[in-house]
Amino acid sequence: MAHILIVEARFYDHLNDLLLEGARAAIAAAGHSCETITVPGALEVPGAIALAADRYDAFVALGVVIRGETYHFEIVAGESARGIMALTMDGLAIGNGILTTENEAQALTRARPDEKNKGGEAAKAALAMLALRERFG
Repeated sequence: MAHILIVEARFYDHLNDLLLEGARAAIAAAGHSCETITVPGALEVPGAIALAADRYDAFVALGVVIRGETYHFEIVAGESARGIMALTMDGLAIGNGILTTENEAQALTRARPDEKNKGGEAAKAALAMLALRERFG
């Protein structure tokens, strides 16, 4: 049984609740356990994963970044993804469920477990990467 850390950037509570529901359900359905920690925003997710790297088997990154009127969206979306990718290249098993959308309607569709279920998909991706790491060492 693997122990998974869900790191959530909790900015939109109602959207994060949906992402968490999907992620936790997928982890439980696979027979694994999980804990959740919250960070201020998507930019802090990779740092939190790096700090906990030796304590968990895999990680699920969750959050929502909705495009606003400034360039900040591109920085947050790009840099959080870059940080997560760098950690995966270092061998960590991470599923990236940080949504980057144009509006709340797109985020709702992607977050709802009975629709796109991106929280659940991110958890499944983390477990798939964990299986690959165990296979290839």
